[in-house]
Amino acid sequence: MTAIHPEASRQAVVEAALVLLERMGLSPADLAAAPPHRQPVPTFAEYVPVVSAAVSAGTRRAYGSYWNRVLEHWGDRHLDEPTPSEIRQLMAYVKTHVVARRNARGGRSAEEHLVAALRCLYKRAVDDGLIAEADNPARKVAKPRRLPTTRRALPDTRLAEINEVAARTGDDPELDTLLLRLHTETACRRGGALALRPRDLDPEQCLVLLREKGETVRWQPVSPTLMGRLVEHGRERHAPADGQLLRYTDGRPITSRRYDHLWVRIGRHLPWVATQGISTHWIRHTILTWVERNFGYAVARAYAGHTDSGSDTGATSTYVRASLSEVAAALAALTGEPHPLATAEGW
Repeated sequence: MTAIHPEASRQAVVEAALVLLERMGLSPADLAAAPPHRQPVPTFAEYVPVVSAAVSAGTRRAYGSYWNRVLEHWGDRHLDEPTPSEIRQLMAYVKTHVVARRNARGGRSAEEHLVAALRCLYKRAVDDGLIAEADNPARKVAKPRRLPTTRRALPDTRLAEINEVAARTGDDPELDTLLLRLHTETACRRGGALALRPRDLDPEQCLVLLREKGETVRWQPVSPTLMGRLVEHGRERHAPADGQLLRYTDGRPITSRRYDHLWVRIGRHLPWVATQGISTHWIRHTILTWVERNFGYAVARAYAGHTDSGSDTGATSTYVRASLSEVAAALAALTGEPHPLATAEGW
């Protein structure tokens, strides 16, 4: 019996396949161009909850309202259906239907956040193999250019007016003045203050552990006076060690609504606060400006808790990192109180 050579057998199979393709009106190039098999593309109503559950709480808070708008308009549509033009139409809609706030910029921020929310959604769809990167419509829509901020450093006299009104008005002046003092000394964001727990206080070294956006964590110096008030506040309002530190007199933890009510009330007594849309972030801007002017960029960067490497300072920022003692020295100069970590080198 004559054996069939493997190569001859393979060639025969190839020739038979080519004959079959020719009869079907196809070529090998047609097979190579065929898209790979993918699982069915879900609708926005099916996929948005998946992404929402996978992102951080901060991302969910930033994009949640915009995902809701997407569900409102495209909930029953599949992810691969909207076009870049339709995204631009939705941008125009959110711009004209944005909720008017004191610091409104004509809806530009709403447009920017909508594009960012869609990019976040589609990036995970690409990662999950639901669509190809080339089919991502959100990448084909440019974000509106961000306008320069209108915030600036407040003069000492204006900052004193704000504290004076907070101390003599409202249903809990002790809480409000503590909030303002905390933000004035640490230049922290609202999220950092709301995340504080009693266990995050180090009374011996006068440090508080701040957990802010981007899941950043850092120890920030505070004055002995502020540390004493924070410890006393937690004890008097029965804050559990692992629970939120800042609370109302009845023991309920405060939310961001407390800040909103605080600034509305201050704005009623100080018209310039309402007119300019002054908020807690203006205090952060004020303190960091003062630190930069008096202690330099590196200390201000550390004081702010900035850790990103993509700043316009380039690689130089890698080599000009300030120490904790230098931050403590800046705080001591700001408050006029000695700090246990403010060494002679820091000064």
